[in-house]
Amino acid sequence: MISFLKFSIPFKSKSQSLNWTLACLALLTSLTMAQHGVRAEKIVPDSAQEIQLSFAPLVKKAAPAVVNIFTKKTVKTKARKGLFDDPFFEQFFGSGIRKRNQSKKTQSSLGSGVIVQADGIVVTNYHVVAGADTITVALQDRREFDAKLILEDERTDLAVLKLVTEATDLPFLEFADSDDLEVGDLVLAIGNPFGVGQTVTSGIVSALGRTTGVASDIKSFIQTDAAINPGNSGGALLTMDGKIAGINSAIFSKGGGSLGIGFAIPANLVRSVLINGLATGKVVRPWLGASGQSVTRDVAEGLGLDRSGGVLVNQVYSGSAADLAGLKVGDVIISVNGHEVLDPQGLLFRISTGTLGTKSMLGVFRDNGIKEISVPLMAAPENPPRDEILLKGQQPLNGAVVGNLSPAYAIELGVSSLASGVIVAKVQKGSIAERYRIRPFDIALMVNGQKVTSSSQLQALLNSTKDKWAVTLLRKGRKISFEVTK
Repeated sequence: MISFLKFSIPFKSKSQSLNWTLACLALLTSLTMAQHGVRAEKIVPDSAQEIQLSFAPLVKKAAPAVVNIFTKKTVKTKARKGLFDDPFFEQFFGSGIRKRNQSKKTQSSLGSGVIVQADGIVVTNYHVVAGADTITVALQDRREFDAKLILEDERTDLAVLKLVTEATDLPFLEFADSDDLEVGDLVLAIGNPFGVGQTVTSGIVSALGRTTGVASDIKSFIQTDAAINPGNSGGALLTMDGKIAGINSAIFSKGGGSLGIGFAIPANLVRSVLINGLATGKVVRPWLGASGQSVTRDVAEGLGLDRSGGVLVNQVYSGSAADLAGLKVGDVIISVNGHEVLDPQGLLFRISTGTLGTKSMLGVFRDNGIKEISVPLMAAPENPPRDEILLKGQQPLNGAVVGNLSPAYAIELGVSSLASGVIVAKVQKGSIAERYRIRPFDIALMVNGQKVTSSSQLQALLNSTKDKWAVTLLRKGRKISFEVTK
């Protein structure tokens, strides 16, 4: 195997390897001559080996571990509107009259996945298997297995399946270190686009660290121009040594086809979800327990930094990993394990790719100098217990599900992990709460002049009066107050 220009190509014979080396030397010679204004003489290849450059050996090695995933789920559909769809008839025939006018149908979908352990552990996208009643996995050699969903993580769009089989020698792929990728590196994408069967496309890494722009989102995509189309989701993006660089996840497209802009979830994040999830039986990721803001040019000048970038810490959660490590408000986090951090989303991604029970090294700017701080990687605690309650009774929040915020519960809901209070987790359709425009993620502050301290206390406050309620909520940083009189 000959290493050249940061990638390696597997060859079928020594002669092919030698010819490739000679061709590379000839290319370098031509470039050097061109730089000095010397015109190189064109040479006609003498044999097929001199012009053959094939990814076939790599594909033969990797393709057996890339699988097709077929799912089925039952969905309810409304039949044509009829007389009994009118809410008027509910008072005579009960609230189930409209439900009885619904029909069910089976919906099928397909995607791709990658076997990552010889005992049948498969990684795919969450959206490929979300809500599926049955999951079937087909290998390249046409063997088919039923599969069980053992882990699902909507935030990273990842899911982990276990094939129903006693086999322990299935083909599988190892993970690459996605931090070693550079823009311009060659990659291959393998999947099942449009359901036509296993397909291989090639391209390069177009960009790294592509984000959604949402501060609480931990995605940091690898962008590639290797053709990725619907059905490729969950398939493998491969490095030139046949390892998983990422899991294909999404495309940028106006018409559903590839436009040369595809995205993959980095291997390091996939591996972290897999290792932490299999160890705990659920999706758990490391939590720093600190929040902050991006360091702009003006902020950098005020702090004495020579450039923008980094995260200025403005809050540290008591008892968190950051607190135990001695991180302070006013510190600027500039790196994690030697990798530069530019903004809060980058910091969240770097911490999330760690393994629970280990440590990460933070590069911190403090007192006009850089110091290293060792931070233990620990899961977010669920303290206080969430104590979810569906509020009932003749009161304005009837139909709202509320719970006590903790770091773990907040992360699950997708809100700031440092938030506290009693939060509205969801609102039932058609409920009184929905009519009063109560929304998910509203935080209850006060009821009838009393501060809300827990979900059970909120329920008691709402049910303690029967004719008038004064409610104050916190919504996206703004206080909202309203009164309801019966």
